[in-house]
Amino acid sequence: MILIADSGSTKTDWALVYPIIDKGQKTYRRMVVKTQGINPFHQSPEEIRHILGQELRPLLETVERTELHGVLSAGIIPSVETIAFYGAGCTAAVVPAMKDCLSFLFPLAHIEVAGDLLGAARSLCGNESGIACILGTGSNSCWYDGSRIVDNVPPLGYILGDEGSGAVLGKLFFNGMFKGRLPGQIKEMYLRETGLTYTDIISKVYREPLANRFLASTAKFIMRNIGVSELHQIVIDNFNAFFNNNICRYGEHAGRHVSAVGSIAYFFREQLEQSAALNGYVLDEVHRSPLDGLIKFHLERQW
Repeated sequence: MILIADSGSTKTDWALVYPIIDKGQKTYRRMVVKTQGINPFHQSPEEIRHILGQELRPLLETVERTELHGVLSAGIIPSVETIAFYGAGCTAAVVPAMKDCLSFLFPLAHIEVAGDLLGAARSLCGNESGIACILGTGSNSCWYDGSRIVDNVPPLGYILGDEGSGAVLGKLFFNGMFKGRLPGQIKEMYLRETGLTYTDIISKVYREPLANRFLASTAKFIMRNIGVSELHQIVIDNFNAFFNNNICRYGEHAGRHVSAVGSIAYFFREQLEQSAALNGYVLDEVHRSPLDGLIKFHLERQW
């Protein structure tokens, strides 16, 4: 039984994967449960243990009572043999502490902890080399050799970087909206739909927490109105900046094939593909979540 986690600062998806024999063939089933996000860079070990004990354990025990009743010889916790935890904030410095937190609940399991970028690369590329990207609220990218991350252009966050992300798309949107580069009816429509004023928007960006999430929330409005040429163009501009400032930095030796995971890549795939072509790249895999690819990667490695 394998437990694979894809964790962000907001939520964590936990996929419980276990083998079954169906018509003489070995296959697998999976069940996904969700807890709040876990970020060991920002949360203390005590906070993380609380989430694991008070949120994850009851969810897994519910799965044991309902879906796995009579299947396990032992309880579900000791039956988990391998844990692969991929998360935001899982830098090398905090990996030991995160492993300790997981071993607190799963003392018998083999535990691997890695950053979300390696998770994206394994999900998208498996054991093959390639350029892997995260395009969600924030952005990131790497050149992956099929085993490890060889090169990474630092994303720098939405103030200094994060080109291609939802947060930077929101910056371009508001800039164009209030400086007159977007049609007046788009401005009127957005303010009417959201009930926000200019003052509200400035406050949310400069005075309230989680400005990056607020900026990225504009992506839904932009997607619904992508037929407006000016909105289509700011999406292209955002992706072009991502290629120019990040992907092109890996050089010719990294190849010309790019894959991406994340909500911005998924919902704006057409524009991402256009931008890739404009910059001399071919867009391969695009996943909304890395979970399916990570399950495939770990099943192949385990079984």
